[in-house]
Amino acid sequence: MSKKVAFLQGNEAAAQGALYAGCNFFGGYPITPSTEVAEVMSIELPKIGGKFIQMEDEIGAMAAILGAALAGSKVLTSTSGPGLSLKQELIGYGCIAEIPCVIYNVMRGGPSTGMPTGPSQSDVMCAKWGTHGDHPAICLTPASVQETYEEVIRAFNLSEKYRTPVMVMPDEIVAHMRERIVFPEPGEIEVVPRKSPTVPPEQYKPYDTSFGDVPPLASFGSGYKFHVTGLNKMQDGFPTTKAEIVQAEEERQVRKVDANVDDIVTFEEYLLDDADVVVVAYGSTSRSARYAVNVAREQGIKAGMFRIKTFWPFPDKQIKALASKVKGIVIPEMNLGMCSLELERCAQGKVPVLGIFRVDGEPINPDQILEKIKEVK
Repeated sequence: MSKKVAFLQGNEAAAQGALYAGCNFFGGYPITPSTEVAEVMSIELPKIGGKFIQMEDEIGAMAAILGAALAGSKVLTSTSGPGLSLKQELIGYGCIAEIPCVIYNVMRGGPSTGMPTGPSQSDVMCAKWGTHGDHPAICLTPASVQETYEEVIRAFNLSEKYRTPVMVMPDEIVAHMRERIVFPEPGEIEVVPRKSPTVPPEQYKPYDTSFGDVPPLASFGSGYKFHVTGLNKMQDGFPTTKAEIVQAEEERQVRKVDANVDDIVTFEEYLLDDADVVVVAYGSTSRSARYAVNVAREQGIKAGMFRIKTFWPFPDKQIKALASKVKGIVIPEMNLGMCSLELERCAQGKVPVLGIFRVDGEPINPDQILEKIKEVK
């Protein structure tokens, strides 16, 4: 039997991916250019007994999904730019309280209202540093409609596996373009369930590290009683200011991601075996990069592409390896150098990092990238 195919927009594919992953609660607030996600979820969730709620603002939307997640739901919110800024305090709450949730953020021009309908890639640092304090960070940057569908599923799996908020950040081009998508059959892509406690309710502690860095999470209303707070906490969830407990607790929360980078980090390598120059790209910009690399090859230049699919944790190990064998790195991005700084950190001065930065609401084209490739000596 042939698989179901459709011609979908990136945002529509994101909603369908969430449904495949078992999402049964959406809390959001309309904002360009992500509103189509909410529109699809408002139609589809009631059909499966799920819940859709439009809150009064982005803060309320983030609070709603955290509450629903604690009650046992798989949850999603969608936003962009200013909405992501409003969500940051509660994203921090989700990190410290270790609440699984997925935040789908379509990157548009900024700061503030910026350019609501123009593409950008300027939120990637916000994914790691937007909320204050030390905390885990996972951020995925899809480059196609099919990949958006699949990466949203992976985001749900990672959020449940590591008990943390996960962000999916397509740029506006990926979110609004339409492409053919092939739907997987049920069970074809793994869907990770929430790890539930195995101890009796009276023995349950929501942050019991005897189960490892990611303790099981009970659902409110399932017979388990426990405390949740935004303060530093003990294993029973109640606040503490004891230095040794706070230190160990914060280190564990970061470690559960940092110690599992090989499980989390994904990337694509294209024509890198003999490359002298590598173009590092992500999102829609990688599509221009691939074209430019192909043209460079036709002109006798040994170029290749490294595409970042998981922006956080950053693929440090892979970039360091590339820096040791190529003559230069080219980084095209629709911001003023956010990824470039990470590449320079990883390259450690071994090779030059040449940036192409564009924030005028227009995509970076292959000719711009090809011209920069030719500057690598």
